Amino acid sequence: MKKNKKIKRIGIDARMYGPLGKGLGRYIQEIVDNIIKIDSENEYVIFLCRENFDEFVSDNPRVKKVLADVRWYTLKEQILMPFYLIKERLDLVHFPHFNVPVLTFNKFVVTIHDLILTKFPTTRATTLNSFFYRLKNWAYKLIIWLATKRSEYIITVSEFTKKDIVEKFKIEPEKILVTYEGVANLAKGRDSLFVAKMDDKKTLLSYNIEEKFLLYVGNAYPHKNLEGLLEAFKDLIKQFPDLNLVLVGKEDFFYEKTKKKARDLGLWEKEKQNNPVIFPGYVPDEKLEILYARAFCYVFPSFYEGFGLPPLEAMAKNCPVISSNQSSMPEVLGDAALYFNPYKKREIINIIKKILNNPQIRLELKEKGRKQARKYNWWECARETREIYQKIFNVEKKNKKNRRKS
Repeated sequence: MKKNKKIKRIGIDARMYGPLGKGLGRYIQEIVDNIIKIDSENEYVIFLCRENFDEFVSDNPRVKKVLADVRWYTLKEQILMPFYLIKERLDLVHFPHFNVPVLTFNKFVVTIHDLILTKFPTTRATTLNSFFYRLKNWAYKLIIWLATKRSEYIITVSEFTKKDIVEKFKIEPEKILVTYEGVANLAKGRDSLFVAKMDDKKTLLSYNIEEKFLLYVGNAYPHKNLEGLLEAFKDLIKQFPDLNLVLVGKEDFFYEKTKKKARDLGLWEKEKQNNPVIFPGYVPDEKLEILYARAFCYVFPSFYEGFGLPPLEAMAKNCPVISSNQSSMPEVLGDAALYFNPYKKREIINIIKKILNNPQIRLELKEKGRKQARKYNWWECARETREIYQKIFNVEKKNKKNRRKS
């Protein structure tokens, strides 16, 4: 049976789909889940690894799951992934991260979320020794450079990152298209029946959290600047001794380093119950809702973000936000946050004090935050991504017509 030429076969590298891929996994999950609903014409091949293969479920006859059990950022990925792609006879591949195998022969589009590894090339951001880190960093630079040059289009998540890519790789701006990320579960939050039945005070006590606390939710990579936040907090509690700082994130190598910093500053001891700084580790969604609702504010001290989803999610949960003024943050958060320079400890302290001492500002930030978060949704992000695929097919069709005429 002859294939309908109007129907295209599109592959999406979803090996980081879901919680497995953390923030990137969220992006991939939302793009995949929404785009297969939006596009009623083309066929999709979703490449997954063993850990998330059963997590992705679709009864759509135009969607095929393929097990590509190849770990990302490895030599094996570079060698084996091109064979998986060739086997599926794809018209286009979407790599939702920079790790495009060098030997990829398919036409492809790549999403580049940020250039953190080029901005912060430091062995503090890795568990590798110095030699292997430098080797891996060199490989990263080569792979991302080739991806930018060989892709049909580059998708990115903010105008800030687009500008970064243009300057770093000398790419024509027209080749880079911005699709903002989305915010999930805007209608849920404290309206959830299950969460409403939970005891807020009991939940806080289970994590040894007092009534008055600042909240951070996310990972502890060096560019997130949690060490700078800890240093500012140490000075802050001299004036506000009943204040807690709650740092929520799954235990890993980088959170262990953050705990060491807190211990060195005299803010945390493993054996103590009443620490000024609290590390609850992973917190389930229903309990996290309570932390957002009861937090005095969400603090985001990052040096660099391609988009910065965590503070937007805090806004969606009705939590006022104070944020770093660096990179994409003012673009994404607009006037719905108070800003500070993360390189200046005194500024961080002053902005936190401002919100602590002014209840009216806190209420205004809540209202502005809810409105700001509503501007971003995953369905729109997926729709714009689908349009980029179609743009490539339209150019291809036009070129074929021109060749026939000549």
